[in-house]
Amino acid sequence: MREELFRIPAKPRGEALQILITGGSQGSRTLNQAARESWPLLRDSGLRVRLVHQTGRAEFEKLRDGFAQSGLEGEVVPFITEMPAAFLAADLIVCRSGAGAVSELAASGKPSILVPFPFAADDHQTRNAEAMERGGAARLVRDEEMTGERLAAAVKELAAEAGALERMGEAARRFAHPGAARRAAEILEEVGRG
Repeated sequence: MREELFRIPAKPRGEALQILITGGSQGSRTLNQAARESWPLLRDSGLRVRLVHQTGRAEFEKLRDGFAQSGLEGEVVPFITEMPAAFLAADLIVCRSGAGAVSELAASGKPSILVPFPFAADDHQTRNAEAMERGGAARLVRDEEMTGERLAAAVKELAAEAGALERMGEAARRFAHPGAARRAAEILEEVGRG
């Protein structure tokens, strides 16, 4: 866990809703397709959004070219090297719900729309997303239900509800455990010493 994520302050929302979409370093076909389908719906909604979308390398060029014609603010990139900076700028994050992703969301206190990878071992991503949703930190959308229409509707609903994103961010931070790696190492050293 990158320690700088724990230092990300709560961000007041600006004129444009800043949305980060990331399917991980390889991207996600589901998230890429839903994002592409959502562009005209978000553009025509009257809601001002700025998208930063990490596509993965395989679909980058196709999505970049389409996004350039979308009329939306933002950028499509194959990979984000400075993820803490991307989290800092985001008002809402759309991503998978693996352990690393939900830990980063909790550490940074970011509200999210979580789309569990349906083939993850023991369906752990669904359980992670369900826990975050029960805790008020995220909205869960199943992979087979994630379409452009569903994504745009979720974004518009969260943006329209006064204080929703702020409450979700606070709830996400309650899942964080700063210093957990250090505490685990200390316990292992104590056990090793006998």
